[in-house]
Amino acid sequence: MSRRLPVGLLVGVLLVTAAGCGIPGETEVRIEGPGPAAEAGASSGGRVEPPSRTAADSREEFVDNFLSAAAGESDGAYDRVSAFVVPEDRARLPQKEGSEVALTVVRLVEEPVIVPGPQDVQVTLRVQQVGQMTADGVLAPPEATPETYDFGLRPFSPEDGDEVEWYVTDPPNVLLLSVEALKQYYRPWTIYFWSSDRLRLVPDQRYLALAVPDDRLVSEVVRWLVGGHSAWLRRAISGLPDGTNLINNATRTDNRWEVNLDMTGADSNRLSLLATQLVWSLPELTGQLELKIRNQSQLIIEDVGQHRRLNPVYQVETTPQPFCVYEGAIRSLGPTAVPVATAENDKVLSAGISRSGQRILAALAVDAGDGRQRLAVEVGSAPLTSFTASQETFRTMSRPIWLRSAQPQRPVGLVVADGRLYRFDEAAKLDPVQLSIGSVTAVAAALDGHRLAIISGGELYLAAVSHDGDTLAVGPPRQTRTSLTGLTAVDWYGENRLVVAGLKGGKRVLYEVGVDGAWEAKLHVTGAIVTHLAAYPVHPEARYGRVMYEANDVAYQGFPLERITPDQVWDRAPTDAHTSDPSAPFLFF
Repeated sequence: MSRRLPVGLLVGVLLVTAAGCGIPGETEVRIEGPGPAAEAGASSGGRVEPPSRTAADSREEFVDNFLSAAAGESDGAYDRVSAFVVPEDRARLPQKEGSEVALTVVRLVEEPVIVPGPQDVQVTLRVQQVGQMTADGVLAPPEATPETYDFGLRPFSPEDGDEVEWYVTDPPNVLLLSVEALKQYYRPWTIYFWSSDRLRLVPDQRYLALAVPDDRLVSEVVRWLVGGHSAWLRRAISGLPDGTNLINNATRTDNRWEVNLDMTGADSNRLSLLATQLVWSLPELTGQLELKIRNQSQLIIEDVGQHRRLNPVYQVETTPQPFCVYEGAIRSLGPTAVPVATAENDKVLSAGISRSGQRILAALAVDAGDGRQRLAVEVGSAPLTSFTASQETFRTMSRPIWLRSAQPQRPVGLVVADGRLYRFDEAAKLDPVQLSIGSVTAVAAALDGHRLAIISGGELYLAAVSHDGDTLAVGPPRQTRTSLTGLTAVDWYGENRLVVAGLKGGKRVLYEVGVDGAWEAKLHVTGAIVTHLAAYPVHPEARYGRVMYEANDVAYQGFPLERITPDQVWDRAPTDAHTSDPSAPFLFF
């Protein structure tokens, strides 16, 4: 999806002043695919309102419309839902606190059960709780626990005519919103906050109501930034100074937008950081941007598009290169040479290799004998020749991964071993990471290096990370509720999307899911338990993602996903017979 702003925002001149933004200044634009569409945001598309109470032609359609009524601008949600309810039962609805009510977002696990009764039609909804939608567009973890909701439908014939309308009786004491309505009347929108060390932008998922007029979009996004980040990101994020507020709405004159703030400590560095944060949170804003503090002009960006190009969110310099493990060694599935020397490339079970500036980070899970595994790590230039092995050995070990840090001189990695999450450094020193959940089976890190996806007990969790060399702190994990069960593997497939492997309807599948669980889309039926999973995520400099996985000792890649055969291994040994298939595929970027 792509966000579209009014035509006036899409015309601009190409000059910029972009000093002091704190993001590296060069990157490549890559197109990988096919895969998920870029998720930076979506069009507001004009004013799109949910249907009214009288718009339904059947009871089933009326129930769908009732589950959509809360959608739209938050200050009108209560009134829209109330219009569906008989007047004498409206007091059962949650009472407004000020002008806003949080919406209870649910996923229907089966079609609504609609049964005629002696007076009213009885409706039963079986649901999965997904989250609480707040006025600032955040889908927070659910507060409610019910798995069913019951209410009535009362027929009504206006003026004793032939047409039948409906009202809700005995409504739930929450404002319900179905995930289908969330997709139809909102668009996911990514805004950015600076990491706690102010060196890296970190994405934060929001939902923009399509009912919001285009000319209020800039003001809406600025208010989101002023209001602060989602609660689960607290460990990783640095917000704007306390007391920061937008003065009136952002205004546009010709090709120039003005944002007027009340902001304590607004020096040139802070304003430069805010400008970069803002132009990435409005990714198709063009032309000039002026930041004012209490009506006094403080910073002008002559061309915001050029500012983005000079200040990319991520510095991922190459197209991802596919590799696998073949006959105990890392092998290439393309023209890129293996960055590990032959003498060290032995007894490998899985590998995580990443770039960090001019250096290559390599972490290998290797066979330690007697059914045990150990970690081997080296950081340097290719070919890597002197790996350091961990003292500890384990029965099981996941594919090791590296956190993409804004401080490449102090690399940090993560690995799951015997059900625990461990941090490791370039000396292969392992330290357990304390988590408030049970046994861990998989971990994946976002491109920003400050967000983790974790599988524990077959469920999906997210956690924020702050890390500074020897210190790595993981915030409380937040469960993400999906319709899948028995999850076994996860990786990041976009800034706010994940690819997960699990069970759906009795089948082993790969699904694309949103970080908050509301979005789901089937990618592939695997037919077997996925034991290794690697992905290249969509981000502002890459339109498509890529997935590789292993299930039942067979590795797959591409779209459609196809088996990786020994013939695809570029640097395999010229033997007459092969004793194994390629395994543990991964991407190097």
